[in-house]
Amino acid sequence: MESFARKNDSAVSSCLWVGTGLGMVLILSLNLPASDDLRQSEPVMVSPSGTVLTLKGPVLTFACLDCMGTLTHPPYEVWRDPHSADDGEKTRKRKLVMHSPSSSQDMGDHQFAVICSEKQAKVFSLPSQTCLYVHNITETSFLLRADVVTLCNSVCLACFCANGHIMTLSLPSLRPLLDINYLPVTDMRIARTFCFTNEGQALYLSSPTEIQRLTYSQEMCDNLQDMLGDLFTPVETPEAQNRGFLKGLFGGSGQAFDREELFGEATAGKASRSLAQHIPGSGGIEGVRGAAGGVIGDLTRARIALDERGQKLGELDERTASMMASAEAFSKHAHEVMLKYKDKKWYQF
Repeated sequence: MESFARKNDSAVSSCLWVGTGLGMVLILSLNLPASDDLRQSEPVMVSPSGTVLTLKGPVLTFACLDCMGTLTHPPYEVWRDPHSADDGEKTRKRKLVMHSPSSSQDMGDHQFAVICSEKQAKVFSLPSQTCLYVHNITETSFLLRADVVTLCNSVCLACFCANGHIMTLSLPSLRPLLDINYLPVTDMRIARTFCFTNEGQALYLSSPTEIQRLTYSQEMCDNLQDMLGDLFTPVETPEAQNRGFLKGLFGGSGQAFDREELFGEATAGKASRSLAQHIPGSGGIEGVRGAAGGVIGDLTRARIALDERGQKLGELDERTASMMASAEAFSKHAHEVMLKYKDKKWYQF
């Protein structure tokens, strides 16, 4: 990255930051030729700057922030083959060059260098190389992955620990923002493939053919449904092709044919006058079915009416027989009373 290699530097220059497994950080100065023509003939000069920074644990990642705390991306230029057969116009179209905005005027008087190891994170102020902030991330475990990412229009340091914790630290103050137990590392595939991306996301290979995606941002979680892609492209259903008679007959699949389609005038031609013709009725099959259904309904209703009439006549017969039995019993009782009091005088009552 372009930074201040020494304490007495007044302008940024191209530097190579090297981190070792013992927590040592070395800054190497890169002297590049000024023009492309000289680049083909003169080599790149690499010289040690004498700057050595120390941390606890093996170094994992570097990042550079400007004086406003904004992440500075390293400059790069896409390599182009000078002996390519393409013409100049195509070469100009394919030329993708990003120039870094970093300079002594744009960057101000200083910048921040963020260095993270397996045990701690430090923020240095350049070019004075003063350690501004220190945060001991873990003592009992170690970090597997650390990345400086953008989150909610800001910059933070995202860390994944071997004990399964995901932690985020603010930059450049290294204030803890998040510490959550996500997944203990039981598979080395996760440790080798885990990586953080911008806007609060992370990825790792859960199996040789599956990618697990996660987020630790509430804003990203709320917009997750809108970000899901489609597994298919909707297209209009094509029209069915016209199948011939022979193809449908010998195709092996059943198909319904209309009588007019098989033997009508459009297919077989106009018939002779002496040939009998089929003249359908006014109602057709549906009309016959409707008429038959109407007759059956009338018969059913008549039978129900007869059953009801027979039931009422039976009840009437039972009532008449009951009345006749009651009348006979009353007549017999009256006759017995008449015989009992027939020979008695009035004064004997």
